[in-house]
Amino acid sequence: MKKISLSYVSKFGLVLVSFLFFLFFSLGYAQTTPKGDTTKAAAPAKLKYMGALSCKMCHNLEKTTGKQYDIWAASKHAMAYKDLAGDKAKEVAKAKGIEDPQKSDKCLKCHVTGFGAAAEEKGPKYDMTEGVECEACHGPGEKYKDMKIMKDPKLAKENGMIMPGEKECKVCHNPESPTYKEFKFAEAFKVIAHPIPKKTK
Repeated sequence: MKKISLSYVSKFGLVLVSFLFFLFFSLGYAQTTPKGDTTKAAAPAKLKYMGALSCKMCHNLEKTTGKQYDIWAASKHAMAYKDLAGDKAKEVAKAKGIEDPQKSDKCLKCHVTGFGAAAEEKGPKYDMTEGVECEACHGPGEKYKDMKIMKDPKLAKENGMIMPGEKECKVCHNPESPTYKEFKFAEAFKVIAHPIPKKTK
């Protein structure tokens, strides 16, 4: 019987240890590494829609915000959901094969704020019957509603505030609407204008 040399044992042991180390590392990595494409960053959490009443406290002051809430409340945007219960809306809906426009996704997508948002994406004051309220144009206000953020335009935008333009308006004001009329942005913008009053010395 041949004697196994020490060098052979050493080499065999080294190979065995290396293999076991590789196996252990591979199994451990597989268990701790998430499946799928790990190069993609996690999607940011969606912000909540807080409802027009959350805006009212600060945006209904004459001197500082020009009673912006009241301007909105008197607009067609504020009546967008309620108007779906009217005879005209029902007539248009019937022609499109829609039984109840206040329950149809085809109508609600442009007649309520936050259409399609999950329950967890709506704050306690969110109310779909407010129709097309502030956040439909300016984005969910969960973060930018805080006074210290709202006072800083740059910070507000970083926290979800949108300053809408023609592109945002045409998401709904387009030929897809059964009651569409030529949309003239400049004219329409004047109708809903709610500027901050200029400071007087």
